[in-house]
Amino acid sequence: MSFFGRLKAGLGKTASRLTETITSVVKKKKLDQDTLDDLFDALLMADLGMEATEKLIKDLKSKRFDTEVSPEEIKETLAEGVAEILGPIAVPLQPNAAHRPFVVLMVGVNGSGKTTTAGKLAELWQSEGKTVMMAAADTFRAAAIDQLKIWGERTGCEVIHGEPGGDAAAIAYQGLEKAIAQNADILIIDTAGRLQARQELMDELAKIRRVLEKKGVDAPHASILVLDGTVGQNAISQVKAFNEATPLSGLIVTKLDGSARGGIVVALAEQFGLPVHAVGVGETKEDLKPFEALDFGKALVGLSEHSD
Repeated sequence: MSFFGRLKAGLGKTASRLTETITSVVKKKKLDQDTLDDLFDALLMADLGMEATEKLIKDLKSKRFDTEVSPEEIKETLAEGVAEILGPIAVPLQPNAAHRPFVVLMVGVNGSGKTTTAGKLAELWQSEGKTVMMAAADTFRAAAIDQLKIWGERTGCEVIHGEPGGDAAAIAYQGLEKAIAQNADILIIDTAGRLQARQELMDELAKIRRVLEKKGVDAPHASILVLDGTVGQNAISQVKAFNEATPLSGLIVTKLDGSARGGIVVALAEQFGLPVHAVGVGETKEDLKPFEALDFGKALVGLSEHSD
């Protein structure tokens, strides 16, 4: 199955809910205010957020109001509207060769897929011929260190790590020192999965950033929040909290292979304007792909890849 096929399947729960509403409300020959109100509620329920929903309905009204429409035409207009919102923030994560090593700080709550995403990025960049090192600064869980070491073996990347319960900032610093000494292209730092309510863990994240900055190489060059695509509106508070602890440069959204709340990506784009670098729909390297705005818009409303 193509990546679009997997994305469409992953967003199937969101799409089927929207499709159901669109099909049931678009019965009249002309698009009237009652139908627009029903569509408004359906988009809100899919976690697209108030701002994006208002924008999409306004767009639909200006293009289609009081004209004859089919459910398919409604979907196409919505997909285009979603792509318009997402277009400016669909930015691939490209390590800047001017920074060597290019330091990527991975942050996120427990279970978001952060360590797996770090491993997938390492695998991707290694396959492009770059030298990648990883630092296991998630000293909170022994399992996280082991998981990163497995990715290190799989990808041929050196993993800098200490003992469970050790100083996370010290591991991050050691990783940066080693990456500089070995002239590595990229250093990926995996940090502890933390809940945004745990202030001491957020403070630790800020400390890691301060320690890296002391090395005088403007690190980290990217601070990526890995978000679980199934959490819906809770993603908003996660972005706010992590952005305070370490200013974020972008997002990667995972687990879209089972989400009924895929619209949250649109809400995040509208509210924060942070780049969405990639989306994940499974466990393998091939399941993490650069974020494509129009593909996402089409998958979200259940259109096929080649629909016009």
